[in-house]
Amino acid sequence: MKYVIIGSAFAGNKGAASMLEAALQTIGERDSQAEFILLSMYPDSDRKLNSYKNLEILPAKPLFLGAILNPLALLYKILPPLRPILRKQQHIRAISGSDVYLDQGGITFVDGREVFLIYNIASILPALFIGTPVVKCSQAMGPFKSGVNRFFAKLFLPHVAKIYARGQKTYESLQRLNLNNVELVADYAFSMNITKPEAKLAYKLLKKHGYDKKRQNIGVFPSEVLRKKVEKRGLDYEQIIADFIDTLTKDKNTSVYLLPHSQKSDIEKRHNNDIPVCSDIYNLVENKKSCSYITEPTSPQQLRYIIGQMDMNVVARFHAMVSSLAMEIPVLVTGWSHKYQEVLDMFELKDCAFHVRDLSTKKLVKQFDTSFAGRTKTQELIKKNLKRVKDSSKKQADGVYEIAQK
Repeated sequence: MKYVIIGSAFAGNKGAASMLEAALQTIGERDSQAEFILLSMYPDSDRKLNSYKNLEILPAKPLFLGAILNPLALLYKILPPLRPILRKQQHIRAISGSDVYLDQGGITFVDGREVFLIYNIASILPALFIGTPVVKCSQAMGPFKSGVNRFFAKLFLPHVAKIYARGQKTYESLQRLNLNNVELVADYAFSMNITKPEAKLAYKLLKKHGYDKKRQNIGVFPSEVLRKKVEKRGLDYEQIIADFIDTLTKDKNTSVYLLPHSQKSDIEKRHNNDIPVCSDIYNLVENKKSCSYITEPTSPQQLRYIIGQMDMNVVARFHAMVSSLAMEIPVLVTGWSHKYQEVLDMFELKDCAFHVRDLSTKKLVKQFDTSFAGRTKTQELIKKNLKRVKDSSKKQADGVYEIAQK
């Protein structure tokens, strides 16, 4: 079977990369002859990072989607005689020749993010025009109180073959639209496996940075997105996190590992890139002897392995949270959306997150101390629920393969 994927990439956000790898791995397990095409926002970087022989990368930046691909797909729909000519264009040929079109946008059709609606629609419209079944992989959606968001959701989502709601709140929001194509599942990234070679590389990287299992090791994963939100509130995000790290390392047995979970080769660009904010935080940290800033490029599997070697992780990136849970490591989340809470709810961990509006060094330290003291109970809850969550995540691969066979 042939599968086209959009909305994820190897470059940039490693959460999107983990969803991509999960799809490649799980669908490949069910379909040994599977062929994949990724419509990528970062085609050059993705080609360099791609290690999958059955995956082809095609460029698909937002302007191209809106100005070229969607009009061509519309012509394909309304002018059947032109289809042989239109198929000569590689994107049209890929979509028309595929069995399923996977949209892996992590958060789409959400109130307050109307500025992204055009891209949310442009990502799925070519396949809807051409007639290729669209599957929206697990993502946060809704609520639909905004008139604009509700209008477009009701216009386009009924035509999607399957929508996988990533959490109870998303599921309930979609149910209010009276859709009959929705299923509640866990995030696709829970299905990603770590290969032995990737684990070996990650362990070498940790040892290079002085990792000692006997110490109390804390992972800190800041976010450029959260920095912007905190800055709008008139606060200094970098100083808050740097002071938090210095507070932790007052304990001489504690080591902190500072890592960007979203990475770009162009380290100066801040969009979808946590390297600049991590660098700023590290420069402000006073006790650098006990804080290791891992600057080397890391794959999603390597990041997950590193996360799994910590005693606890403090994260501002959604998929850093997912990886911590997947590796059975207690996590403290600083978030800004219901997408964090609905995943934590799957593990009965509602008290492991607090909103950006509550962020300060004092509150962060207080919440960390409470969470760290209760980490044994937290770990028990993670272990209790993890298999069920992973099984839920893998339902997507079963569903995609079933649709591809029709």
